[in-house]
Amino acid sequence: MGARRFRWVLHVDLDQFLAAVEVLRRPELAGRPVIVGGRGDPAERTVVSTASYEARAYGVRSGMPLRVAVRKVPEAVVLPVDHEAYDAASAQVMEALRGLGTVVEVLGWDEAFLGYDGDDPEAFARSVQGAVLDATALHCSVGIGDTKVRAKIATGFGKPAGVFRLTAENWSAVMGPRPTVDLWGVGTKVSRRLAAHGIDTVAQLAAADETVLVGEFGPRMGAWYRELGRGHGSAVVDDTPWVARGHSRETTFQRNLTTPQQVEAALRELAAQAHADTEAEGRAVFRVGLKVRYAPFSTRTLSRTLPAPTLSLDEVTAAVLDLAAGLEPGREVRLLGVRAEMVMPDGETRGGSTPVRGRV
Repeated sequence: MGARRFRWVLHVDLDQFLAAVEVLRRPELAGRPVIVGGRGDPAERTVVSTASYEARAYGVRSGMPLRVAVRKVPEAVVLPVDHEAYDAASAQVMEALRGLGTVVEVLGWDEAFLGYDGDDPEAFARSVQGAVLDATALHCSVGIGDTKVRAKIATGFGKPAGVFRLTAENWSAVMGPRPTVDLWGVGTKVSRRLAAHGIDTVAQLAAADETVLVGEFGPRMGAWYRELGRGHGSAVVDDTPWVARGHSRETTFQRNLTTPQQVEAALRELAAQAHADTEAEGRAVFRVGLKVRYAPFSTRTLSRTLPAPTLSLDEVTAAVLDLAAGLEPGREVRLLGVRAEMVMPDGETRGGSTPVRGRV
């Protein structure tokens, strides 16, 4: 159907998606605290991917170290991430949504935007929930908005399995007193930077002096944050298939790496994995990135644009190792990641396109 502007945007978000899929496969887990993360081993350095509402009641959150989560809920059932199962369940959900005859913009495994032009968006939202439940036995929450920003934020007020409408009409009343971190796209770091200028709430952000925001975040992001505080944004829903700009691979090591030789060996393996992902798409790499997390927990990222886009594993690996020369000597490493950014199908790169080197 392509991209269309709609009167209403609906944001559909599956409730506790990964945990819910696991409970469907293991009905005996219903009502119990379930934590999904890594290989399901709390002794390993890995984080929580999701947790059931029963586990969240104890303070377990996505991104929390798995061992910390288990200390909070010793009786929790801890399960490994099963990508294939979640891919299959997600495909069923999206198929059910497309069956409703509207534009569906997929955002990830468990969420999507839908467009609707009718007079009763709540009724349509309930039909969305029914279609997903009938097709998959999974529950979802639906946010209704007149922009994508408002629809996305509205979903949080509808959870679990509810519907909530957030528009220009009630935006100030609902969101105005709330902290800026409650906005979609504002994390803790940005909220702290806003607070340094006396901007603590959404209402204060909406009324902020744009020159102050531009001075802090730059002309594009400064203006965008002000508009975000007002709930402004696009109402266009686009079902054009998403095309990855790159592929990343990273590993958290169970024991810190302590020598340059260990770091090099790990980077060679990660570069080979990321390159294999790009090779499967038949697209050349034009930029590489390196992520390092030193012990105990400080992270740094580096990137480099290649002299020319390449299909060569050797050239990708060499560029990654060149970046690694900028790592701090003598520091123990707990995580490494490699990213390979690809030329888009239309030949676009962010730095312009040039002829592609051959495979070696």
